[in-house]
Amino acid sequence: MTAALLEVEGISKSFPGVRALHEVQFSLHSGEVLVLVGENGAGKSTLMKILSGIYQRDTGSIRVDGQEVEIPGPAAAQALGISIIHQEMNLMPDLSVAQNIYIGREPRKGPFLDERGLNRKAQQLLDDLGIKLDAKQRVGDLTVAKQQMVEIAKALSFDARVLIMDEPTSALTDTEVETLIGLIESLKAKGTGIVYISHRMEELKRLADRVTVLRDGEYIGTLERDEIDVPTIIEMMVGRHLDEGARPKASEHLRDEVVLRVTGLSTRQLLRDVSFELHRGEILGFAGLMGAGRTETARAIIGADPRSAGTIEVNGKQVSIKQPADAVRHGIGYLSEDRKRLGLMLEQSVTFNTALASMGTFTGPLGVVQQGKARTTAERYVKDLRTRTPSTEQVVKLLSGGNQQKVVIAKWLARDCDILIFDEPTRGIDVGAKEEIYRLLQKLAAEGKSIIVISSELPEVLRLAHRIVVMANGRVTGTLANEDASQAKIMEFATHLVADEQGAA
Repeated sequence: MTAALLEVEGISKSFPGVRALHEVQFSLHSGEVLVLVGENGAGKSTLMKILSGIYQRDTGSIRVDGQEVEIPGPAAAQALGISIIHQEMNLMPDLSVAQNIYIGREPRKGPFLDERGLNRKAQQLLDDLGIKLDAKQRVGDLTVAKQQMVEIAKALSFDARVLIMDEPTSALTDTEVETLIGLIESLKAKGTGIVYISHRMEELKRLADRVTVLRDGEYIGTLERDEIDVPTIIEMMVGRHLDEGARPKASEHLRDEVVLRVTGLSTRQLLRDVSFELHRGEILGFAGLMGAGRTETARAIIGADPRSAGTIEVNGKQVSIKQPADAVRHGIGYLSEDRKRLGLMLEQSVTFNTALASMGTFTGPLGVVQQGKARTTAERYVKDLRTRTPSTEQVVKLLSGGNQQKVVIAKWLARDCDILIFDEPTRGIDVGAKEEIYRLLQKLAAEGKSIIVISSELPEVLRLAHRIVVMANGRVTGTLANEDASQAKIMEFATHLVADEQGAA
């Protein structure tokens, strides 16, 4: 049998106060997709950063085509044919798509850049990959999903023999996911080896030739294609069996008082006559396709976006909410889907971020922050949420994406809001951490908190919500009791207006 395209053996890596990897191993063959899975903090991204030259290993060996190699930096990795698509995008928004793809490698005419040749070369690459983008378009004007496709094109422009994809579908639409899967199949046919990191269990069966599992920075095992079984993989990842529990019933809270009533909510751009009620102790799910208006509804409620019509009542009293601070004063907390830009101060500590929404609680009579009190609160939520951090003084940007999400949740729990709006609360979080957050939301609801959960994952909505509000094209198309709901029925409502309008056209 020929040597593996890429082999790692005995890889270990530690940071101050954290052992990220210990004796990790795996192999990758030409034309193979190896899916790498593990909980947040399991060491997946650290391992990939070692392979791409961003970090240096403490111990262990890396072999390419059977020959041991050193990877002192990203340029060395690229020279070996190893390219990576990072989970967090690294693009320059003021440059064009073409300039981002070939930055530092632009074609020249004598001493001058060949702008026309650059655009032609980039457009040819995009067209060959089936990516529908204009190479001359400014990256800052693209959606997050389209920026992700630029990252993919950039990585593939290096003619990589080994392509590492770190959560590549997290920001993509279903159509774009299909495009990506088509790209992967064509790359496999050309002999490219792909290391694919994902938290989406539904992608395993479709993409994986083999699955390697990491837990707590250690190698747990590898499953061949005919051995791939999602419950087995989840148990390997978390070291325990996960009980999904029973779906909640709408009848549990319909008789309880209404704590939030939204009537006729509209905005100039999208929302039209959105109305719903949220009961005390209820988890109300919001489902719909991308662009349906779910996030826009939440932002209009908290005053982040202006509304053109509609009323909001909290505990039976109409309230005026013109900015997020007004929402917080009325006991409404909002966890944004964009945790890095809107939910956290990345250069600050876990303690600071936990206390951020309720600084008045931790401020003494002279305006001095009571660090001990804030630290004690942060430590409590680190324990309750099982946040993986060496201490509450750790800078948040050094935590994994899932643990950053837990810090955002802690911030609003510390504020003790009675109404909590969670927008994609488990995006980028592994299955084990998802279960912890599900149990946390259910516990909060049982304690009398009222919760809105916006999620693109229908199994998540069905798992959590007592009732489900379905939206399409800025309108509510239906509200379903959980016991009457299914993924198929939700999708009927989610596509209802689209079908009607297409038929009318």
